[in-house]
Amino acid sequence: MPIRTAEPKDHDAVWAILEPVIRAGETYTLDPGLSREAALAYWFSPGHRVFVAEEDGQVLGTYYMRANQAGGGSHVANCGYMTAGAAQGRGLARAMCEHSLQAAREAGFRAMQFNFVVSTNERAVRLWKSLGFEEVGRLPEAFRHPQLGYVDALVMFRRL
Repeated sequence: MPIRTAEPKDHDAVWAILEPVIRAGETYTLDPGLSREAALAYWFSPGHRVFVAEEDGQVLGTYYMRANQAGGGSHVANCGYMTAGAAQGRGLARAMCEHSLQAAREAGFRAMQFNFVVSTNERAVRLWKSLGFEEVGRLPEAFRHPQLGYVDALVMFRRL
């Protein structure tokens, strides 16, 4: 599945992926009422390198990569990934994460850290662990899940 740098022409397709995930409020700390403009401004923030994954010319997934912190922490990458609902379960998130690991290495990062993985997002946790990420921290009841109430968030890390 080809993965390429996102372009302004991809904004509609990226929004189509972001909107249902944001509205569900189950995996990201973004306000479920976030507007299209605010969501795209966040995803395409200065400092974010944004990529899209395509199949037959259709954007089915997107991720951003950035430095996790400034200054002394800028050698650690951070990413956020979203997949279109219709494309889930087809290996797209794995392909995007593998791509991001290589892109991070090429950009000079020494590690990758996910700061806030919702513990109930079991598919993501399983995937990140299968790709060599370790749970290095647990934030008790740090996420308010819309159906499950307060659940833990995980900090996950992997050296590159």
